[in-house]
Amino acid sequence: MQQPDPLQVKRVLYIQTLMTLALAAVAFLVNRQVGLSVVVGAGACTAANGLFALLVFKRYRAQEPDLLLMRFYAAEIMKIALVLTVFTAAIVSLEDLSLPALLGAYFVVQVLPALLASETGATRTKEK
Repeated sequence: MQQPDPLQVKRVLYIQTLMTLALAAVAFLVNRQVGLSVVVGAGACTAANGLFALLVFKRYRAQEPDLLLMRFYAAEIMKIALVLTVFTAAIVSLEDLSLPALLGAYFVVQVLPALLASETGATRTKEK
């Protein structure tokens, strides 16, 4: 498996942002409750992954694997804490929240962009 590089991470974050906006637009066509739930779920995922990428790749140096590993673990803990905070705040403060829409949007935005970015990268590698 190929290690992610900063360019691939940017590609995933870009796709996640576009997917968040697209899912939110479609969900608001269904109704306000589903739309708001999708915005919270997808937005939490995108924001947490952006924070993770910023913390890990801000001063990326492959020559310092120990430091990189420590930053990776710290960033993952902060990412999980951010998602849990956003989900908790949404569940407590929004009375008409749709939990399946929130969790479904989070899952879709977490999984699909990584698959799409890796497929795009694999296709570009084969073309060269």
